Amino acid sequence: MTASPKAHPAPDGQPEEPTEADRLRDLLRTPAYRKVLVFSALIGVPISLAAFWFLVGLHELEHVLWTDVPEALGWDTPPAWWPLPLLAVAGTIVGLVVARLPGAGGHVPASGLHAGGASAAALPGVIIAAAASLPLGAVLGPEAPLIALGGGLALLFRHLVRAPATPQSTALLGAAGAAAAISAIFGNPLIAAVLLIEVAGVGGPQLFVIMLPALLSSGVGAVVFTGFGRWTGLETGSLSIRFPTAPPRLDTGDVVWSIALAAGIGALVHLVIIGGRLTAAFVASSPVVRTVVCAVGAGGCAALYAVSTGRDPVEVASSGQATLAGLAADPHAWSVGALLAVLLFKGVAYALCLGSLRGGLVFPALFLGAATGVLLSPLPGLGVIPGAAAGMAAAVAAALRLPVSSVALVVLVLGNAETIPVVILAAVTAFAVAELLPRGPVAGHAAPPSRTA
Repeated sequence: MTASPKAHPAPDGQPEEPTEADRLRDLLRTPAYRKVLVFSALIGVPISLAAFWFLVGLHELEHVLWTDVPEALGWDTPPAWWPLPLLAVAGTIVGLVVARLPGAGGHVPASGLHAGGASAAALPGVIIAAAASLPLGAVLGPEAPLIALGGGLALLFRHLVRAPATPQSTALLGAAGAAAAISAIFGNPLIAAVLLIEVAGVGGPQLFVIMLPALLSSGVGAVVFTGFGRWTGLETGSLSIRFPTAPPRLDTGDVVWSIALAAGIGALVHLVIIGGRLTAAFVASSPVVRTVVCAVGAGGCAALYAVSTGRDPVEVASSGQATLAGLAADPHAWSVGALLAVLLFKGVAYALCLGSLRGGLVFPALFLGAATGVLLSPLPGLGVIPGAAAGMAAAVAAALRLPVSSVALVVLVLGNAETIPVVILAAVTAFAVAELLPRGPVAGHAAPPSRTA
């Protein structure tokens, strides 16, 4: 699907290398690439609908397990022990998926966010593992399963229409499908495009080759996803937060404290990621049994939090999406002790889930960063909103190692431009600190040695 652009002659008679504009222009004139663009627009519709129903299913199941069933049993909030059996079930199902289904239920979250390696054969395992992990209390988000779902469905559609399968078309359609799905949860197709730019790690003409189909498909998917959600009236739990007051004008204290805060958060989140990788190494040799052990350990963190604070265990045993919205709406409802406790217990549970269950890194990192910013906001010269903004940017940048995506995500989640300077400074600082620290073990697929994931 690539063309060989003509080189422009140099003044000395020697041929020049074609410019980037020439490469892109010649590529767009290639019939095969234009077919990929059209196909990317078409698959954005079914993939966005699949992502919509996938997220609706997760959201509804989580509401049933954590609200409806406890209320039916006479509890206003789930009792402290509630996360233990739910996460035991989650660990059992995920362990069996890892051991027996192709693709091991998706990549291990502690290894980071990946856009490549989409496979239609791995879709059942990805869906089952995500459905078992996220609604039952895993401290993970839905973005990684959505990327795998979108990429796998794109390749499945290609197989159904019997389109030619080449390495380049696989990469292009996998990125397009992932973008269409991931734009659903972040509520903005630009986030999907920027995220995939950094996840793919490409540049130059290859950047345009991959990103044009991805951007086109994610835009179509966002239109379909938003319209379908309004038509049905169903909720998927889109990521957005609103503070009760307008962001203040930034001053020197906000900037200085944001940099210091980001350095500390970057180091701490890096330690959590290393803990996740160590958990993944522990789980790899015996995925069924040890996944259950780690999942129950995460449930124990939620139970201990509820016992020690008297608060809802779901504040630890969840992605943090709903809790983040509550924290932003009323940050003063959280005492210093509650904030310290949720950071401790959710941080440990996050590390355990990163190496054992299946999901994404973004949502818990956003919550941990925001909670740290709110905790430290009484520092002289630092406000609640700048502190939370810097904390979220720092935590996500340290977890994902994608600074541009982290800035774009936090800015759009906050919905204001006033905090952009501290968001950028925090993301860059935390990214640099995390990169300079020792990387620790590498997390891979937790598949048993006798099988190929």
